Amino acid sequence: MTGTQGTARVVTRRTVVAAAGATGLAAALVACGGSDTPAESESAASKPATPDDGAGGGAAVTDVLAKTTEIPEGGGMVFADQGVVVTQPTAGEFKAFSSKCTHAGCAVKDISDGIIHCPCHGSKFSAADGSVKAGPATRPLPATPIKVAGESITLA
Repeated sequence: MTGTQGTARVVTRRTVVAAAGATGLAAALVACGGSDTPAESESAASKPATPDDGAGGGAAVTDVLAKTTEIPEGGGMVFADQGVVVTQPTAGEFKAFSSKCTHAGCAVKDISDGIIHCPCHGSKFSAADGSVKAGPATRPLPATPIKVAGESITLA
């Protein structure tokens, strides 16, 4: 024969199965992986708003979570993007807590009759102080600092 002959690469069944297994394992580890430290996006969401450093030429950044009139007395609202739940245990008193259940890390879903409910395993927390009212959670929801100015509620 004339010309250059290429060498064919032989892929065995063992190579294909091993690659598929490794890919599946990597996907499972990523999906199930977790840590006790907040993710980068959660950390950024819980940081206070700060004035522009001058690079953008804009004014101070303040993201209003809600108006005080939007938070029902004895209830509250979950702000999933910010990882916070804001409650109004009594008229004019506003509290905020992490929206991440201390049992398995699920996001709490709703607040009614002074109770914050987690839909995953049924944990219940006090809307007044974040304490556990019913398990399986054993630790309270951590408080999140907020600022109430006039009718606006913002992260502090």
